[in-house]
Order: sequence, then C-alpha cells, then structure tokens
Amino acid sequence: MEPAALESDRRTAALRRFVPCRTIVLVGLMGAGKTKVGRRLALRLGLPFFDSDEEIETAAGETIEEIFANRGERVFRVGERRVITRLLKKPVHVLATGGGAFMDPLIRAVIRKRAVSLWLRADLDVLVQRVSRRSDRPLLKAGDPRAILAELIERRHPIYAEAAVTINSGDGSPEMTVNRAIAALSACPLALTPPETECER
Repeated sequence: MEPAALESDRRTAALRRFVPCRTIVLVGLMGAGKTKVGRRLALRLGLPFFDSDEEIETAAGETIEEIFANRGERVFRVGERRVITRLLKKPVHVLATGGGAFMDPLIRAVIRKRAVSLWLRADLDVLVQRVSRRSDRPLLKAGDPRAILAELIERRHPIYAEAAVTINSGDGSPEMTVNRAIAALSACPLALTPPETECER
C-alpha cells in the first residue's frame, strides 16, 4: 500500500475510535453551522444532541425572538445561563449554543469545568450568506446584517478564541466540517479527560 493511502487509513481508523470523555460544546457566531454540524457530529459519535436555543424556547414557552421582544436580552441571557448549566450536568452529549452564550464569563467557566469547547470559525462573507436564509434572528433586526456581523466578529472572535479547539466551518460540506471536528477533538487532551479528573486537580 502507498504511504499516503496508509496514512489516510490510519487517520480514518483514529476518527472511528474517538470517544469523548466530556460533552462537546459548539460555539461561534450565528451562521457558523453549530446546529447543522452539531447534529451530524452527535450522530457520528453516537451521542445525544441538544440545541440550547431550542431548550430555552421549550423552557420559556416562547421563541427566542419573542423573548427578546417581550422581556429583553438581559432576561434571555439569564435563562440561557440557567439552561446551559443544566444541560452540562447531563451525560456526555453534543451541545450547540447560541452565538452570545460563550461571551458570558460564567458560562465559559462551567464549560471549561464540565465540557470541551469547539469554535466553528467562518469568515464574514460565509456568515452573511448563511444568515440571509433566515429572518428570525433578533440581533440582525437592528440594521444592516453585514455591518452587525462585522461588529460581532470584532467583539466576539477574541473571546471565541478561548475555546479549547478551533476549526474552520466555512469550507466544504457539513460532513467535511464534522471530519475536521473529530480530527481536532481527538487530538485535544481535554476531550479525553473526564470532568471529574479535571475538577480534582
């Protein structure tokens, strides 16, 4: 067998063997693909999948858009923190979070303690193209979506960079992004460290 083919087989085998010891939390801006990639990642790993925004809507009995309109962003963020903290007490799973969740220092702290964070990074053009497919994003209703996303990139990317793992979600199909995610996570010691071990240090 050719060396390149042998190395490819080794990589494929390693990806198939990867079993995370802690929950995988997907972070990133709206349009980065957290829900789409998260569902596929969970399926590949044989894990449950949760979307924090969906869980917040279920708990509140309102859509995210309605919560923002009726009670404001501050109330939404309090509920978001409560829901994510509750979800991270569950057995190992894949969790997609809203774009602003990782900006909360308390949420970042509980993620570091209980999970491994994975930043799905995408450039502005990709994000603008993807978010144009939906009209229910409260933060984009205040003006030009491109300008708002550019401002969010400037403000949030330095915080997202604190994630344990970063991959590019802008190139190729969702399945390719899943492959990149598994490869990166399988090389991350934190993903293979049970939360209890981390907490005992």
